[in-house]
Amino acid sequence: MRTRLAALVILIVSYGVARALDLPETLTQGALVIGTAAPGAAVVLDGEPLRVDPASGRFVFGVDRDRTEAFTLQIDLGEGRREIRRLPVVMRDYDIERIDGLPARKVSPNARDMERIRREGHLISAVRARDSEMLYFENGFAWPIIGQITGRYGNQRILNGKPRRPHLGIDIAAPTGTPVLASARGVVTLAEDDLFFTGGTIVLDHGYGLTSIYSHLDSIDVDEGEMVVMGAPIGTVGSTGRSTGPHLDWRINWFDVRLDPELIAGPMPSAH
Repeated sequence: MRTRLAALVILIVSYGVARALDLPETLTQGALVIGTAAPGAAVVLDGEPLRVDPASGRFVFGVDRDRTEAFTLQIDLGEGRREIRRLPVVMRDYDIERIDGLPARKVSPNARDMERIRREGHLISAVRARDSEMLYFENGFAWPIIGQITGRYGNQRILNGKPRRPHLGIDIAAPTGTPVLASARGVVTLAEDDLFFTGGTIVLDHGYGLTSIYSHLDSIDVDEGEMVVMGAPIGTVGSTGRSTGPHLDWRINWFDVRLDPELIAGPMPSAH
């Protein structure tokens, strides 16, 4: 499958000075940024240090759906050598998606449901918070299934006529039982078959805070702790959780920042 990275930042040392190459003038809401600094350099984003691979200088960060302020990227090379870059953010226009026919409890949960939702939310937040040293994202991301896109990243959701949070992934319609493939190499950090909103759910850790999530699955074919390669089957399409029909909700996150899989993986490939 065709893969693409949304943005690339490369930082090198030349004559003792940090120099930026192919640095985009602006970043787009929902983009993933993968960069390389000089080995041994420290990289700080908006005052917070980023994980940097000591050998390759690789680092990553993401742009939130609602981010409007420019980023401040600081590269420290030691001995007082420092470069600071200001990276403006391009805002996007998002559509409104209306979905009807959902069970009332899935739109307006009762008190007991809310306790479950909070418990499951903490579970998913914990796996998204992992900051592992794996560099499994370096080869990019591929689409986990081929099908019709029925919901796009960032769009405002109106569920059963009630405004709800924006959608922060890509919905892809496909028949129940369609194999779902790992979009990149990773470690299975969550494999749950019945979460309230997302039903059958798998989370893969790709390193440096990058995770991918696969929801509404009919079956789960991997175990927590298992390592999978890009393109490996991990489950099948279903309609579990809050869903009106069989589809895959695919998401990519940088810690708690939700990213746009379509920006990262490129256009949906044509079916063979």
